[in-house]
Amino acid sequence: MIFAHQIALDLTADQETFCKKAAGTARFTYNWGLAHWKMQYRNGEKPTAAQLKVQWNAIKHERYPWVDEVHRDAHSQPFAHLSTAFGKFFRHEAKHPTFKKKGRHDSFYIANDKCTVQGKRFRIPKLGWVRMREALRFMGKLISVTVSRLADTWFASFAVQLDIAPTPSENQAVVGVDLGILHLATLSTGQTVTGPKPLRKLTQALRRRSKGLSRKVLGSANRAKAKEKLARLHYRIACQRKDTLHKLTTDLVQRFGIVVIEDLHVKGMGQNHHLAQAISDMGFGLFRRMLTYKAEAAGVTLVVADRWFPSSKRCSQCGCLTDTLSLADRTFHCDGCGFACNRDRNAALNLANYPRLVGKERLGRGER
Repeated sequence: MIFAHQIALDLTADQETFCKKAAGTARFTYNWGLAHWKMQYRNGEKPTAAQLKVQWNAIKHERYPWVDEVHRDAHSQPFAHLSTAFGKFFRHEAKHPTFKKKGRHDSFYIANDKCTVQGKRFRIPKLGWVRMREALRFMGKLISVTVSRLADTWFASFAVQLDIAPTPSENQAVVGVDLGILHLATLSTGQTVTGPKPLRKLTQALRRRSKGLSRKVLGSANRAKAKEKLARLHYRIACQRKDTLHKLTTDLVQRFGIVVIEDLHVKGMGQNHHLAQAISDMGFGLFRRMLTYKAEAAGVTLVVADRWFPSSKRCSQCGCLTDTLSLADRTFHCDGCGFACNRDRNAALNLANYPRLVGKERLGRGER
């Protein structure tokens, strides 16, 4: 299995300048390839990333000699990224690739054979050793390193291949997890997890900094400072959300052998303008991605209930369905057996019973 560990870097002024040059070279190369791809396509040709890379290598030293100031991977790997972007576009998994802009997702790639890690430092070609704020946690084969900037901090993301095969968990405990807005998660055990709602708490500060940025003159130093302050606040919000989700997903795979969740249509739920911000603030999509890879690594069975499974409208005791339950109703009342329960707890209990309802023969190891 391949795991990634993102570590913050402590860079000197010269090292940060080098990282900016490397990220700028990677961005320029990607945009050059995309521009020539479009031009050749308009001329009736069938361009490929491999052909564009050959054309780039033939002219880069003569026309753009400054690319030699950074290591080779910075202006070589963008063609692989371009190929991946167009592959997703042709498979209708993403939109058409667009040109990259300075200051947005600045990053560059380093291959495994050009990078060395020793404790709390690692070596970047043509730059030397740079300090990290912590040591690499995973011991295995280093696949690649991606150096990127978030807000005003540079990070190194190490992809490490571990020679371990996940074994099925011996724990047979089953838990149903119902995600919501009032509570981030309600478990079938009765436990509730309150979401931090960082965006809601810091909305006023976000508005102030956004307004301050809009009032600055384009291209001025004060605008650059205001932009950096706004980026730091966005990064703080994202970190608070990830911290809660990491703790929740890790706790689930450590305590239970089978975890049942709903197949939420997060993109469709975001179309509701009354709830879109609250849903995004909880991070439902990120929760599922984290839980998926952590369950696979721990050998835990992750069961995804059918999207149309009526977890909220079904009685967890007798199985009767009710059509009168609205979003405003926070308590579930069963007309058949008289069972009354919190709406989210009832949904979590139904999710916990889902494997038994659909039959064990339909459930294999892993996500279904």
